[in-house]
Amino acid sequence: MMTTATEEKNKAKEGAEARPQLRIKLKSYDSKVIDASCQQIVEIAMRTNVGIAGPVPLPTEVRRYTVNRSTFVHKDAREQFEMRVHKRLIEVSNPNQRFIDSLRDLTLPSGVEIEVKTS
Repeated sequence: MMTTATEEKNKAKEGAEARPQLRIKLKSYDSKVIDASCQQIVEIAMRTNVGIAGPVPLPTEVRRYTVNRSTFVHKDAREQFEMRVHKRLIEVSNPNQRFIDSLRDLTLPSGVEIEVKTS
């Protein structure tokens, strides 16, 4: 029986999608701390021979707040504050158990939020 080109493409897609993949998303207020944390994860991936893509810098989220300096009467006197949330994305293809155990034992500095998703 002959297979058509579309059937072959579907089989190739199924084979490509069968590979497990981890997406690690890091968030922090300090860019130096998040870069150091990404470097630790990349070193773990290199030691465990796991394929890795990244770290990819995602757009920095800037939250700005305007506050009156004084009370009611002096409305023109205002202060502006901002918080910057730096984000990085690391994709790990074909993670093995050794990588997952090392990632679980990783101690990140305070102020770094990590989110791990499987796909």
